[in-house]
Amino acid sequence: MLLPCPLSPLTAAKILSLQATVLLLLTLLLKAKIQIKAASALGFALLGLQTLVFLAAAGALGAAALGGGAFALYRNQTTAV
Repeated sequence: MLLPCPLSPLTAAKILSLQATVLLLLTLLLKAKIQIKAASALGFALLGLQTLVFLAAAGALGAAALGGGAFALYRNQTTAV
């Protein structure tokens, strides 16, 4: 059985294609990691925005209820006198 010459052009092409494949896969892995971090940061930003909107809506509803109660109390006091 003859062993192939390690310096043959076919073997060099195989090695170069393997190196190119590894480089491409590493690049795609880095890109995926960056995308995950960006999506995570975007998710945290949207969660913070959602929390602020919820707190603002709850505050507005609380203020409206308090204002309505105060108006009803004022109206009862003016009609009772």
